[in-house]
Parts: sequence; C-alpha cells; structure tokens
Amino acid sequence: MLSMKKILVAYFSATGTTRKAAKALAEAADADLYEIRPKVPYTAKDLDWMDPRSRSSLEKKAGAPLPELLDHNAAPASYDVIFLGFPIWWYEAPKIITSFLKAYDFSDKKIILFATSGGSGFGKTLEKLKPAAGPHADLMEGRILNGRVGEGTLKKLLAASV
Repeated sequence: MLSMKKILVAYFSATGTTRKAAKALAEAADADLYEIRPKVPYTAKDLDWMDPRSRSSLEKKAGAPLPELLDHNAAPASYDVIFLGFPIWWYEAPKIITSFLKAYDFSDKKIILFATSGGSGFGKTLEKLKPAAGPHADLMEGRILNGRVGEGTLKKLLAASV
C-alpha cells in the first residue's frame, strides 16, 4: 500500500524541466524530495551538446571521471522506495546519476527511474545504471515525464511501481 511506504523522489535537473516533474511526483506520492546537485554546477556552455568539448559531452566518454556530488544527504537507507529522476542525455542518464548511485548502499531498495527527454526514450539507461546501483538493488524503468505531467499519469506510475 502506497501510504505505508516511505518514498523518496531524488532527482537531477540541469535546466529545471526534471525538477518540475520531480516536484509533481513527490506531491502525488506524498514523498520526500531530494535534489542531486553536482559539486560544480552545470552552465549553459557545459550543456552544449553540439560542442564535443563541452563538459556534458566529455563526461559521457568511457573512462571520464564521474562528477562529484555537492553533498551526501539523501539518506536512501531511510526509504522503502526511491524514484530517481533525470534528463536523458544522448539516450542515457547524465553521469551525475552514476555518482549518486555509487555514493550510497541501495541493497534491498526499489529504485524506479523517471526521466525527461526532448525526444528519446530510456535507451540503454537501465542497463548502464544497474552496476552502479549494486547487485542487491531492484532498479526498474518507470516513465518519461515530459511537459505538463497530469495527475492521472503520476497515479498510474505510482500504482504500477509501488
């Protein structure tokens, strides 16, 4: 039952789009909200996907160092279910999400992904994030939440996930 589960909505948002979806989801789920923030915030120049030398372009390369988290205050051990939200960058999660998953022990935790995207789906996001979540985490794909997210969409996501 949803009301008996303690739920965290953790999210990363570079431009505010994912923040809106995360806030709506947290409200619908009566969940706590936690913003995943990089130690060094992203600038508009960092997010220029057309520039192969931009920070976001360089971070996606294999072997690139992971971005550091600003803090480690999410406390996922205190929750039964974690919704993890982010924008889709090049058909996958930004590397800050890998940093977040590696920073905590998600053993026996249910983690449901949600994302915002300009046109692509999850792609291989789930497959790429599973190793970072650890072998005992239950990581599952949720939904792409674009535009104005209606209450009906959120209730369906919650009913199917929690």
